[in-house]
Amino acid sequence: MPSVRKHNVWIYICLLPALTGSLVFTVYPVFYVIYLSVHQVDLLSGTTKFVAFGNYMRLLRTPDFLQVLGNTLVYTLLTVAVSCSLALVVAVMVNRPGKFHAFIQTAVFSPHIIPLVSISLLWQWLMEKDSGLLNGILQGVGLPKLLWIDSPDTALMSLMLVAVWKSLGFNVVLFVAGMQSIPGQTLEAARLDGAGPAVLMRRIVIPLLSPTLFFALTVNMIGSFQVFDSVKVMTGGGPGNASNVLVHWIYQTGFEFFRFGDASAGAVILFLLVSLLAALNFGILKSRIHYQ
Repeated sequence: MPSVRKHNVWIYICLLPALTGSLVFTVYPVFYVIYLSVHQVDLLSGTTKFVAFGNYMRLLRTPDFLQVLGNTLVYTLLTVAVSCSLALVVAVMVNRPGKFHAFIQTAVFSPHIIPLVSISLLWQWLMEKDSGLLNGILQGVGLPKLLWIDSPDTALMSLMLVAVWKSLGFNVVLFVAGMQSIPGQTLEAARLDGAGPAVLMRRIVIPLLSPTLFFALTVNMIGSFQVFDSVKVMTGGGPGNASNVLVHWIYQTGFEFFRFGDASAGAVILFLLVSLLAALNFGILKSRIHYQ
């Protein structure tokens, strides 16, 4: 017994650094943000005043914040829907055995391992209104130039295009791995029963791929809500707040305008929003997931 207790003590001692790090850098900041979200912070006098839900109520009545909230929802829903749908189509094409199978998978996956700041700088150059490659292509086929990130009408769409391009490879690899785990006997039996490619996809592949689809939807949704780098580098939230999203707004409000109460309230709203959509995702899709 003494040796067992000694062993357990060593386990707790070994866990202590990781536990301390989690408390200091994760748990404490979460509670401090909640504390700040119900206070008005005055940096000049160094005082804080309890305002209960005043910060939240003011934000939810502010048109700029509501626009940012709407941008975030549109960005997340469209990016996740387009990225996952496109990745499923590409995965079906890539999953076929062929000479260039491994090369194509590597090429498609490559954007995922490139830092988002580098990708944003690259796309900023591609979308440059006068000398960018994309406008050069449009003019080459007789189409008018687009302002891309310089227009309120296309700035958010341009950011979504970059996000889809970056996440496509990750989703394709996930779906290909999921398809390769489907038993060959199941597919062969369905083919012998006369099932064509469309029926195979609808009745066999997608149901058995549902755990992977569920994982991809959840991970992509959370990642889209946290987008910051591309917004900061490419548009700065502009023009006219047209491409601003919640995480970038929190950064601006807290570290550029020093409104820590509002920024903390925005962070709590973001947390609640992600939790709500994740819970809805689980609730809606839970009964549709089929495990082998």
